[in-house]
Amino acid sequence: MNGTQRWRLAAGGLLAVLLLALFLRGVEWPALARALGGARFAPLAGLLAVTVATYLVRAWRWGFLLAPLGQVPLSRLFRATMIGFLAGLVIPRAGEVLRPYLISRSHAIPTSAGFATIVVERLLDLLTVLALFAVYLFLLPTPPQQVQGPLMDLLKVAGALTGVGAALVLAVLLAFHRNAARAMAILERLFSRLPSRLSVPARHALQAFGEGLAVFQAPVGHLLALLGQSLLLWLGIALGFHLNSLAFAIQLPFHANFLIIAFLTVGVSIPTPGMVGGFHAFFLWAMTQAFGVPKDTSVAAGLAAHALSNLPVLILGLVFLGQEGLTFGKVAAMTEESEGHGAEPRPGADGAKATESRR
Repeated sequence: MNGTQRWRLAAGGLLAVLLLALFLRGVEWPALARALGGARFAPLAGLLAVTVATYLVRAWRWGFLLAPLGQVPLSRLFRATMIGFLAGLVIPRAGEVLRPYLISRSHAIPTSAGFATIVVERLLDLLTVLALFAVYLFLLPTPPQQVQGPLMDLLKVAGALTGVGAALVLAVLLAFHRNAARAMAILERLFSRLPSRLSVPARHALQAFGEGLAVFQAPVGHLLALLGQSLLLWLGIALGFHLNSLAFAIQLPFHANFLIIAFLTVGVSIPTPGMVGGFHAFFLWAMTQAFGVPKDTSVAAGLAAHALSNLPVLILGLVFLGQEGLTFGKVAAMTEESEGHGAEPRPGADGAKATESRR
């Protein structure tokens, strides 16, 4: 891990501590202990099961994004997904590089092409969250528990702006894929001014990235399947949060979780280790400011939701990470290399053998 990564982790850790302090400020500890002790076991166990199921759906959908590049078994996709999300909890952006790298070790899919599918996956997630948020705001009945005020007006504006931004990024990616030759010709002029040690890997990475966007040319049925999988994924995530609320006797309708997820999408985008602080602060804000849930109960529910939604990632991710022969040090080095050179991380000996066997 280089100095820049250490500073990022240190800054992220400090931010996590500050947000966690804000989350816990004013909490009555005896009341928090009673809320945690009184939580119902069955819904919390359901949250764990639903969490594992959502990662299976995420891996299944990723297979559809990768399909134009090659067929990858669901078991391999699930392993790579769990390892990638585990790494992302510790090292910012590591999962985005690690997941396609792990697939490239056993299948003839370049890491840069796989990374393009991760970009599309994130856009699908964002657009699905915004769609559910819009359904909550404009189509479904307002929960009686919702607190009325300027907050909802602000959320509507923020959601609209985010949706426009996501749609623009999607349009740029689609244009890049459909006009790859013209785009590469323009980029070639830029690359010609760079040293070959930089231009050659960057050129290859961009070409592979463009190939990774081939899913845009998939049949309509394939694209509809991706939309259905995305909806299933986020409805599953909403179910997990609903079960968590039931465990703490928080009586909210199921669709209230669409608003909670919109809050959490902002919170988890804050670059803190393990999403600590950002998740907690925005969960608390949603529960207390949007639905008027008492703070002690909200804090207890937030602690449980964060811990249990990450527990399967920690356990399965660590098991699979060891089976892949990787350490967090190697993951940090791969992330550093991809950031510094814009190229695919170089595989180790086993990756080289896998590549050689495919030729």
